Amino acid sequence: MAVNEKLTTRVREALSSQPKVEEKKMFRGVLFMVNDKMCISVGDDRLMLRIDPTLHNDALLKPGVSTVVMGGRECKGYVYVKEDAVQKKKDFDDWIKLALAFNEKAKSSKRKK
Repeated sequence: MAVNEKLTTRVREALSSQPKVEEKKMFRGVLFMVNDKMCISVGDDRLMLRIDPTLHNDALLKPGVSTVVMGGRECKGYVYVKEDAVQKKKDFDDWIKLALAFNEKAKSSKRKK
């Protein structure tokens, strides 16, 4: 699968002011770890964002948004947002802010060595 370079570049630029960002090839795309925590992933035609689970149901009311399903299980606090739904800068920025806001309070799942 080819990585969506345009969307990846937009996310990379949006996260450029964050002090600790790491990119990993994961989930058939590029995963952006912020402060050692999964934050945003770019797929071929969508973003996957980790958001506050308490905001999950409200997020699903927005256009182009669906729940992430892994292993047949819905993952509350993880949403897909179609690329078409973030064409406008404001819409894109709002999703990035939502993911970064939760990242500040999310727990890291980084394993201790």
